[in-house]
Amino acid sequence: MVIEFTSSNFENYSNNNDKLVVIDFWAEWCGPCRLIAPIIHELADEYKDSVIFGKVDVDQENDLAIKFGIRNIPTVIFMKNGQILDKIVGAVPKAKFVEKINALK
Repeated sequence: MVIEFTSSNFENYSNNNDKLVVIDFWAEWCGPCRLIAPIIHELADEYKDSVIFGKVDVDQENDLAIKFGIRNIPTVIFMKNGQILDKIVGAVPKAKFVEKINALK
């Protein structure tokens, strides 16, 4: 399951959690974002017990995009215990996400 993160629920999932949190910053009009969306959903199913997956629509949640300095989308941030561990900018193959998740979880 991929959670739609908003300003009101973001802290609940990102700061108070010892699981890896993967956050996809995206927009409806973004072609590369649409390319990785199915990958994010597949990974959410595959890692459902150990990783939290969320999406932030930068058009709807501009405050979150500004808070994290998102300048390009898609940007996928990897967090644990409220700390940013790493990020991927741009559309990349599923294997790159798997590699990053396995190294950080």
